[in-house]
Amino acid sequence: MLKYAILFAIVSLIAGAMGFTGVASGAAGIAKILFVLFLALAVVFVILAVKGASAVRNSLK
Repeated sequence: MLKYAILFAIVSLIAGAMGFTGVASGAAGIAKILFVLFLALAVVFVILAVKGASAVRNSLK
């Protein structure tokens, strides 16, 4: 997902440099949405990993 966010950001930069402002703003919007979604999922998975590690640690005691 982060790969696609970076790809859309690059497309947005290139389109903006070439003067295609509509395409650039659309690609930038998609890149922002994908990046925020990536961050939210990363936080959720880190929290789940910490909870899982603590559950395993508690079960081994």
